[in-house]
Amino acid sequence: MKKLLFILVFSLLLASCKNNKEPYEGISLHPEVAVKTHPGKKLMETHCYVCHAPDGVGRDNRIAPPMAMVQSHYIKEGTTKEQFTKDFLSFLEQPTEAKAKMPGAIRNFGLMPYQKFPEGVLEEIADYLYENNPLDEIPRGMKGQRKQQRMGQNDPTKTTLEQKAEIGLEYALETKQLLGQNLMGAIQKEGTLHALEFCNIEAIPLTAQMEEKHGAAIKRVSDKNRNPNNAANKEERYYINYFQEQIAQGKDPKPIVLPEGDKSRFYYPIVTNSMCLQCHGKPEKIDIRVLKQIKTLYPEDLATGYEENEVRGVWSILF
Repeated sequence: MKKLLFILVFSLLLASCKNNKEPYEGISLHPEVAVKTHPGKKLMETHCYVCHAPDGVGRDNRIAPPMAMVQSHYIKEGTTKEQFTKDFLSFLEQPTEAKAKMPGAIRNFGLMPYQKFPEGVLEEIADYLYENNPLDEIPRGMKGQRKQQRMGQNDPTKTTLEQKAEIGLEYALETKQLLGQNLMGAIQKEGTLHALEFCNIEAIPLTAQMEEKHGAAIKRVSDKNRNPNNAANKEERYYINYFQEQIAQGKDPKPIVLPEGDKSRFYYPIVTNSMCLQCHGKPEKIDIRVLKQIKTLYPEDLATGYEENEVRGVWSILF
């Protein structure tokens, strides 16, 4: 009888172990990390600075006016917050030359393409811009300050998890800016076909440049990868799906930080906009020459079929 009881208990324990989910399947164990700054600041860095970089980019390499210049054209002496917000949102929700307050920028860079933003994002950015000068709070990592200072590690109001989330977001945004500015520059100068060749050759070396600078492993991975080296693993696919659900619900996703040995793994979504669709949109809407070039450079390509504001993959950063 005792032997039978032992076998039964052992069997139940074994079944319980087999049914336990892997750690990353319990999202409650690894919640999103809210970075405690004005939300509009982080949203501006995330959604705007790829094109509207505040500094660190020479005039010849700019692809759009810096945000401080945008601010100065929209906010004059006597401009109320309500009027600024109305004008700012009106242009971004439907960019036209008639609504633009920066005709010189249109001559130099062209009219800004329409982009879809998550609900509430533009209002938060407008709120931040009306009260703050972007040049006073250039994202850490663009000023060349000491790493510990720029990461806010001496700020007693922030938890270790928040500090790590800021570090990961810092690395992701700076790498995104470097890749985005070079890619957009290639598109503006020689078109999308040239940009494909540029991306094929330069994306990995540029990312490696950021890895060396920060001493971190920086990857862009996807469940629908273009380059086989960027295929997401099981854990990364889980978080891609999670971020997809967040975006679909109109939320602005927060970074996720997981412990990995004595280091931290950082995840943050890569979200499509109208420019991405030139190479990642639905095949019937991509220029036939671009589509042929994609198949030539990436015979096993999976990275088409997207629409605006969809999760194309994640930043997977180990530091």
